[in-house]
Amino acid sequence: MDKSIYSKEHKYLVEQLKKARVEAGLDQEKAAKLLGKTQSYISKIESGQRRIDIIQLKIFAKIYKKNLNFFIEK
Repeated sequence: MDKSIYSKEHKYLVEQLKKARVEAGLDQEKAAKLLGKTQSYISKIESGQRRIDIIQLKIFAKIYKKNLNFFIEK
């Protein structure tokens, strides 16, 4: 299994994270505030520069009101 941030699975995840944020009506600053993070944290994740773990993903899913399956490539 490729652990690179450049894998197709990671690319899909970051695309879905951005899509979920937009669908939730949040800009990066508002999402960051809800997460207790900085806007640059959201930006780095959405640009694929930073990986996230399952715990972080669960928090994103809760804030964006999405099921975890939404973020997983089928």
